[in-house]
Amino acid sequence: MTVSVTSNATSAEAPISPSAEAQGSISAEAHSGISANSSRSAIRKHVRALRRTLSGDVQTAAAIQAAQHLLTELADARRVALYLENDGEISTRPLIEALWQQGVEVYLPVLHPFAEGHLLFIRYDKHSEMRDNLYGIPEPVMACHRLCPAYRLDAIITPLVAFDDSGNRLGMGGGFYDRTLAQLPDSTRVIGLAHDCQRLPALPVEAWDVPLTTIVTPSRIHRLPPRN
Repeated sequence: MTVSVTSNATSAEAPISPSAEAQGSISAEAHSGISANSSRSAIRKHVRALRRTLSGDVQTAAAIQAAQHLLTELADARRVALYLENDGEISTRPLIEALWQQGVEVYLPVLHPFAEGHLLFIRYDKHSEMRDNLYGIPEPVMACHRLCPAYRLDAIITPLVAFDDSGNRLGMGGGFYDRTLAQLPDSTRVIGLAHDCQRLPALPVEAWDVPLTTIVTPSRIHRLPPRN
């Protein structure tokens, strides 16, 4: 199975800046020695280190370019779950600001206080009170009236450490998103967000991994057919 790339005259086909091209050129050279036979922990360590080497200028350009693609993908969405970037991930700040301006409700994941290994989604706005979770990542303070059940979300933008040409996603290893995504209805769109340098030809796959059909990088939108 190969990845197809969208091509249109708007955001998904917008000219790729030199910074995005540079991210793409990293992939072929910097992943030498890493393959589907590598351990998942080795791949995580490798890609996370590579991601952290991206300069501030590259990160800024990547966030803007990815936001342009995602705004096209989310044109009809009214409730969207995102994440706040950490450890070299693409910043979601430009996208969040744009969604707020369009009146879209933005939600962030929080660690479930009672069901270990699961996520809840809390409404996020400019006035949200934040606190660091167990992993040092900011999340909204729990408020029941601001909760949105995952099945009511129109889209979830998921972070990832690496992805491959078949749409397989490698996360941080906690399984939080895999558990959440496995319970979603087909009506909820799930979109992976990553730097171009996080793409690998193939990843080792486990039975609980949930593959993605849409992955956005600064340079393009990758689309794959759903699996049975």
